[in-house]
Amino acid sequence: MRQELRQLLTPRMIQSMEILQLPLMALEERIEQELEVNPVLEMRENEPEPDADGQPAKLDKVIDEGREESRPMVLKEDSNGAEDFDRLSKIGEYFENEEFQTNSGNFRQGSGSDGERDKKLDAMNNTAARAASLTDYLLEQWAFVECPDAVRRAGRAIINSIDAEGYLRVSMETIQSESKEPPLLADLEAALKLVQTLEPAGVGARDLSECLLLQLADLEKDEELSEGHDFRLERALISECLNDLKMNRFPQISKKLGRSIDDINAARRRLARLNPYPGKLIGGQDAPPITPDAIIYYDEETDRYEIEMTNDPAPNLYISAMYRNMIKNRTVDKKTRDFLSNNVRNARWLIESIEQRRGTIARVIRAVVDAQREFFDKGPEFLKPLPMILVADQLGIHVATVSRAVSEKWIQTPRGIYPLRRFFSGGTQGADGTDMSWDAVKEKLRNIISEEDKFDPLNDDVLVEKLKAQGIDLARRTVAKYRKLLNIPTARQRRTFETGHKSPVPTNGQ
Repeated sequence: MRQELRQLLTPRMIQSMEILQLPLMALEERIEQELEVNPVLEMRENEPEPDADGQPAKLDKVIDEGREESRPMVLKEDSNGAEDFDRLSKIGEYFENEEFQTNSGNFRQGSGSDGERDKKLDAMNNTAARAASLTDYLLEQWAFVECPDAVRRAGRAIINSIDAEGYLRVSMETIQSESKEPPLLADLEAALKLVQTLEPAGVGARDLSECLLLQLADLEKDEELSEGHDFRLERALISECLNDLKMNRFPQISKKLGRSIDDINAARRRLARLNPYPGKLIGGQDAPPITPDAIIYYDEETDRYEIEMTNDPAPNLYISAMYRNMIKNRTVDKKTRDFLSNNVRNARWLIESIEQRRGTIARVIRAVVDAQREFFDKGPEFLKPLPMILVADQLGIHVATVSRAVSEKWIQTPRGIYPLRRFFSGGTQGADGTDMSWDAVKEKLRNIISEEDKFDPLNDDVLVEKLKAQGIDLARRTVAKYRKLLNIPTARQRRTFETGHKSPVPTNGQ
């Protein structure tokens, strides 16, 4: 046996950290789960009434306030009793719609016989249906294709092997070996030709070239859509010069095909309308919606950027007065009172954790807004480096708490919606001694490239010199890395070719 001092995390602290790290939509889901499993926890549909001084109700008041029906029913002798009967009517409506738990663990809720709508049913009805997958979409079309039974079975095997992008990336032999009833190779080849006629155009292709050629063939069938197309040139570009087209080698393509650069440019613009991933047109996953945790706005009176927290659920959560009264009632059996007491404790922890989360995030955002004033005033080029340890020291909290507070949080600013983590980054120091974040450096690099001469674009060595002229001294490999992070191609690939424009002799080695 020995004595030792150790630091342990209590369940309450663990829950508080988990709540702090949750994004807003995940927090709402967590609250919904707690409302289902904790009978004493309830949520108001409307915002709490403000206090006498016009301020929102405090957390303690929201937690401990009792409902009107918890007051004793005392009839006034000097009145006609209308007020008391009105209260009695409200109590009846409350118990009809109240959700409470029996000792057997079953829940009973008002059946809505009073004409009220079922909120859960409405939510289910308003939920968007799951999008059909590409496989289901193709199989529905395949059912109407006329072909022999053997080819039909082979077609189903091919469709089940097409990936989400619409490509058939496995060999016929692999499909044959993985099938319970292996189809003949001749049937698979015949089925593939039919599968490639299904919508969307280009599906079932085995590579990019075949995918684009299938889409061109589909376009050629439509007189209206095929107008203005030079299909012979476009097929030649795809079949013979696809890699040169990708590398922007227009002079070589012109020499190889015997066509002018203007014709090749026009054909490239038409080919740009084709979709290299036709499968994504069907059953694609929607981007998750972004809900900002706070709105930043400029207040002209104070000459300061103010913060407004959004969708804060804490003031609307409260503990049922009926169950709190049951805990105090000694006529209720001890097992029930212990069960309710445990749930009340859990509900208090949840409400306090949510309130603590709100306060911590608000303090972190306040520190960010004060530190990044120039960003909000002038734009992304003026974003300053802001280490998390600096904000942690300023607020007197641990750096891990700051990290959890900014994780998957978003803020709406006058310049758009940004992830809160974007404002925390390292940086460099300009020649004039001003601090500049790496994001600001990337923004300056983007601006330099956007203003370049597209007939003689700047290579990475020249970009280094341009940045140095603005007081930013970076290595060439760093500039190349940032250019790739911005999805900006090389100078060779950015060059524009036109026969009507005399391209200068490259001065930057391209």
